[in-house]
Amino acid sequence: MQRTVLRTRRRAVLLVSAVVAALAGLGIVAPMAASAATGCDVDYEVESEWPGGFTANVTVANLGEPLDGWDLSWRFPSGQRVTQAWNAEVSAADGQVTAADLGYNARIASNDSTSFGFVGTWSGSNDSPMEFTLNGVVCNGDGAPTTSPPPGGDATATEIVNAMEPGFNLGNNLDSVGEDETAWGFPRITPEFLQSIRDDGFNSVRIPVTWDNHQGGAPDYAIETAWLDRVEEVVNYALDADLDVMVNVHHDSWLWMADMQTNRDEVLTRYEVIWTAIAERFKDYPSNVLFESVNEPTFNDVDDATAHGLLDELNREFHRIVRASGGGNAERVLVLPTLWTNSGQTHLDALSETIEALDDPNLAATVHYYGFWPFSVNIAGYTTFNEEVRQDIIDSYDRTHDTFVANGIPVIIGEWSLLGFDGTGKVQHGETLKFLEYAYWYAKEKNLVVMLWDVVPHYDRWEFDWDHPEMFEMFQTSWTTRSGTASSDQVFVERSSAVTDAVLTLNLHGLEFDGLREGDTPLVEGVDYTISGDQLTIKAATLERIVGADGYGKQADLYADFSDGMPWRIGVIAYDAPSAADATGTTDSFAIPMEFNGAIVSTMESLYADDGSIAGPTTWTAYQEYGKAFQPEYEDGTIVMPPGFFEGVEEDRAVTLTFHFWSGETVEYDVVESGGTVTGSAG
Repeated sequence: MQRTVLRTRRRAVLLVSAVVAALAGLGIVAPMAASAATGCDVDYEVESEWPGGFTANVTVANLGEPLDGWDLSWRFPSGQRVTQAWNAEVSAADGQVTAADLGYNARIASNDSTSFGFVGTWSGSNDSPMEFTLNGVVCNGDGAPTTSPPPGGDATATEIVNAMEPGFNLGNNLDSVGEDETAWGFPRITPEFLQSIRDDGFNSVRIPVTWDNHQGGAPDYAIETAWLDRVEEVVNYALDADLDVMVNVHHDSWLWMADMQTNRDEVLTRYEVIWTAIAERFKDYPSNVLFESVNEPTFNDVDDATAHGLLDELNREFHRIVRASGGGNAERVLVLPTLWTNSGQTHLDALSETIEALDDPNLAATVHYYGFWPFSVNIAGYTTFNEEVRQDIIDSYDRTHDTFVANGIPVIIGEWSLLGFDGTGKVQHGETLKFLEYAYWYAKEKNLVVMLWDVVPHYDRWEFDWDHPEMFEMFQTSWTTRSGTASSDQVFVERSSAVTDAVLTLNLHGLEFDGLREGDTPLVEGVDYTISGDQLTIKAATLERIVGADGYGKQADLYADFSDGMPWRIGVIAYDAPSAADATGTTDSFAIPMEFNGAIVSTMESLYADDGSIAGPTTWTAYQEYGKAFQPEYEDGTIVMPPGFFEGVEEDRAVTLTFHFWSGETVEYDVVESGGTVTGSAG
């Protein structure tokens, strides 16, 4: 209910603003029924009290511009109720009391006041209200710009943040380092795009914004009005689509803020100008618009201790600027990052100290998570979602939870995905599914709000669809339940050998196995397969029937069904041992001819032939990075060796490459680079 109220209020504000703007464009000034004060003071006095009842007098002093119409609102801290009033019309809804003028007393001149009184009831205690708002402006007793409470009533920071789950990043648009949001090749953000995200079940969007190219020079460093207008337009698209919003300062973190140690004054001045402009533009927006101080903060040529101090200063400045800006910014949820948005304990502790010192209940912390790095880019032999990969998720989430969530500070994983996924086989499909299933489920277990950066399953912003729908379905399903998986989603059947049973270990995740089917056709337990505990055995006769007489590659999909969640798809793949052929080329263009015969590459090992030492651009592991050091091209029948690989090997020194395949086979291949020419020979 609260989420609906928030959006309704925002749309009403936009409608009024649009009408006023339209009239102004015609040269017509429309009088407002009740203009907002820029300062006010309230004297609340209980004049008499008896068991269960009391009378009170309220005097409202206008310290700002003249008012023609007023509403004074407050909340009783002890559940009191107004039963009768004079000189004002008093109403109550959802715990909030509002006293409105009666027409004859609508006008309050500057530095003048008006009074009204009422009879009320109480029980237990009769504590006075702590805060009053006049026409939506908090009365703080002076003539300085005052602040109004965030729309959304008494929602806590944790409630506001939790309502954002799950979230989506509008990355590579307003954050692009270029003249406009299409600089990195993506189409402009449209209402239809935002609505499609909402229709897919997302509740919030993070709007990364890079301000650098849209900020003027010294001494003013003024923000382009057109750019700020565009940011606001996108925010409005999101709110109209019923999406919560988080706006930030994005790639500025490394473009110029990273020089804070040596260029402190300019960095702080530019930073203040940006956040002053953002805060002023959005100060009357509802509380489901959040601000994030800076994305992935980093600082050049300093140690961690110094960097923590610099970030602490930026976060404090951000807090000061926004809180002093008026409107809903007085209590808006402000999101503060760790250094690099990293979840290492020292970085979490440093941010925790900042948050504790600020002593503000409306703060949230943010970190990023893109998976265990070697697994996420397929390097060092981390080809599977193994226990070490899983433990990295546990350790990161546990540290973050224990530092913040356990102490009442909500956490947003502002960017969440699998870093190196590119859809080319770098991270195998089934292993990616296992990551998506577990990494999201455990985030929920630890009350961490996830905002997807769509590296995987990747969203097509032209077609409003997912490039890898099965991966999105696994991600989406994990919002509400767990899914069963298995030790693999591939069963390889070698044509040149006798077919044997295939055994897979099921990861049941507390679910029950409901059966195996081929497409929509159920298979027969005891005949086509057997199940014993978590061991699923697909019978040799079933596999032999599926692969038939000839052809390589996937022959059929089997589906393991569970009592909840997604089925686990198992591809049955016919293959024979792969083989390579000799080749010549250059460091700029060299490819190994490969008869894959249905086999699929998992990784590549690279060693010098003379002494077995590591060869290649990665020097700490023999297992080189998929996609950077080698790239299988199955349709072309080649494995491409990019120029970057040869930049990492010594000239005139033979290198033995060992290609590992998911079916268990290996193929060795020798390459030698001499004067830019590459010669390759099969082992």
